[in-house]
Amino acid sequence: MEQIELNDGTADRFLLDAAGLSLVVFHSRTCADCRLAREQLPGMDLPVQRVCWVDAGENGGLVQRYEVFFLPTMFVVRDGAFYGPVQARLQEWDIRQQISLALDGYPGILP
Repeated sequence: MEQIELNDGTADRFLLDAAGLSLVVFHSRTCADCRLAREQLPGMDLPVQRVCWVDAGENGGLVQRYEVFFLPTMFVVRDGAFYGPVQARLQEWDIRQQISLALDGYPGILP
């Protein structure tokens, strides 16, 4: 699984152009749960082509637009369309199920 670092300047263009499924994860270097997510997510067998990491402490514009209130926070984007949040525990089965539920909904535009 590919891992990409995104920021306020690169996120929109990358997510609009990226083919397939992206899991966008907002994190912070000072958050213990975020460090755990950075360690475990890349090794999980998730139905995504890439994990896109956004450092919430350095990208306030994205944090505001995506309305991130806690960390880590995950969102699903497929082929430039926004499918919403993934509200799951940091367990592979739960994340897979929540991604599937998000994709069952109607896509929107990126925040």
